[in-house]
Amino acid sequence: MTHAAIEVTGLSKRFGTVDAVTEASFAVHAGRVTGFLGPNGAGKSTTLRMLLGLIRPDGGTALIDGQRYRDLAAPVRTVGAVLDIASAHPRMTASAHLRTMAALAGLPGERVDAALAAVGAEGFAGRRIGTFSTGMRQRLSLATALLGEPRILVLDEPSNGLDPAGVVWLRGFLRQFAAAGGAVLISSHLLNDLEHSIDDVVLIDRGRVTWSGALADVLTTRPSLEEAFLHLTQEGAQR
Repeated sequence: MTHAAIEVTGLSKRFGTVDAVTEASFAVHAGRVTGFLGPNGAGKSTTLRMLLGLIRPDGGTALIDGQRYRDLAAPVRTVGAVLDIASAHPRMTASAHLRTMAALAGLPGERVDAALAAVGAEGFAGRRIGTFSTGMRQRLSLATALLGEPRILVLDEPSNGLDPAGVVWLRGFLRQFAAAGGAVLISSHLLNDLEHSIDDVVLIDRGRVTWSGALADVLTTRPSLEEAFLHLTQEGAQR
């Protein structure tokens, strides 16, 4: 049996007296877009940072292609991540920033043009980053994640700052990436906005996963993701 592209099992993290994540478990599979959804402060970003080795978990495991991130032979060629909106020197151009990132990762320079084209950013490749809108920075972040031609994407709130046209573009991009065999894990606090973008859903509230499975299954109980989330949260509180 092949392993999941991403597999989180019993993952936990505590900061002082706060349980940020408690025994979270879910899987992300190739060829599918998985939404990691919950309100701000639910534990999404902490979980993603543990997955990518930026925070040490107190318990449990988070594996990418069956290994911890730090054990991957070629991490940038395996997983592309967007955890923070692109931050670079404001006087640098988009292409210069990407060339720098590619060089640091040991990737060929020709990947810069390909990454810019993949996110539809060729038009502002020569513009200084200090002039970018939030949506343009989001596209630059995604282009950076694509430099290594990864098979897996981990995206934390990538639609923040995108206008409606940008949201539609992102939806199409994620669908194409998954259709080509890639795996996508995308977090958001805007539950209903992702209903047309994802195949599977992981709902998290106050550090605990309340649902993990196919989107179609969770929508059999309630007409929208937001209502399903509220229902499952109330159900969990009564146990």
